[in-house]
Amino acid sequence: MADSNRSQTLDRGLRALSLIAQCKVAPTIDQLAESLDLGRTVTYRIIRTLEDHNMIFRDQNGCLKPGSHLATLARQIRGELQLATHEVMTKLSNELGMTSFLVVEDNNEAITIQSVEPSTVDAHVVYRPGFRHPISRGAPGLALLSAKPPLTGERTEVSAARQRGWATSTSEVLPGMVSVAAPIKPTGDFNTYALAIVHIAAGLANPKSVSARVVLAANQIEKKLS
Repeated sequence: MADSNRSQTLDRGLRALSLIAQCKVAPTIDQLAESLDLGRTVTYRIIRTLEDHNMIFRDQNGCLKPGSHLATLARQIRGELQLATHEVMTKLSNELGMTSFLVVEDNNEAITIQSVEPSTVDAHVVYRPGFRHPISRGAPGLALLSAKPPLTGERTEVSAARQRGWATSTSEVLPGMVSVAAPIKPTGDFNTYALAIVHIAAGLANPKSVSARVVLAANQIEKKLS
């Protein structure tokens, strides 16, 4: 039964926009209609409305791609985050000689929205914004889950991260890499973030040695975003 307190039309439009933005291969209207389980006519109306607001556009092959206004909104959000996080992340990366990155949950995935590479070392791991992995794996995902209430059957690593304030993982996302992450839950922000560092596992035998520095940086960012 539909919730009368929700707009079905808006929900469909947001679902369509989300699918278009996340697809690695731009879908056609027919493919989008199938993914949304909607008729082509309804899907076409959604597409035309989103096009009117420059949220999406159709290329020469009729495939649907994110539009200019969506990119503008994304830049504005990234800009606010960068103002609050760049200085802290840069200091963290340069002190540790490791790449730091910020992630947020998106549809049960941890997606990297910002990364800072150290300028104090010649060799380091590259971790680009847009990288995704299941939230159930990897230190950033475990840190995000640790900020939520306990769930029956959750990984013991999530429980441990909740108790100590940070998570670690080795080779769960990238082979041969170790990551340490701490959750960030700003006051007044519906998003929960995680600040993480990544390093070659062989060069970081004791993740606990950097955990305090990651937690401190996460706390600093949390205050800036609150």
